[in-house]
Amino acid sequence: MAALGKCFDPVGARHGIPTYPWRCAPDGLATRRQLRSRGLRPGGQPVAAQVLRPRYRRGPLVAYLYRLDKAKPVRPMTPAKRRALACAMRARRTCPQCRTDAGYVIPASLGVCVSCAYPEDQTAA
Repeated sequence: MAALGKCFDPVGARHGIPTYPWRCAPDGLATRRQLRSRGLRPGGQPVAAQVLRPRYRRGPLVAYLYRLDKAKPVRPMTPAKRRALACAMRARRTCPQCRTDAGYVIPASLGVCVSCAYPEDQTAA
């Protein structure tokens, strides 16, 4: 319970901005993910507050909060953005060695599709 006391600073004296314990934020504030689920975005507004969840090994987990009344609607996807996104995803699926669409995103750890990374497994099958 003492850890939650360290996270409660509604005037911002200790942390510089109003701070609340995890899941105890007041109404009218939301995280980026919560805004997005409502079809909103921060829209350039500054961070209004934060919520902290204590973690004992790596420091607290922080989520920034934005005001709902200042949030703006999400910009609609334009045809040009949709084409650019499709092109980027196609590039992530294309193997640089055999130049084929692998049908999945090429793992960064391999750098090539699984067939090119492990050719000896493909000949045995």
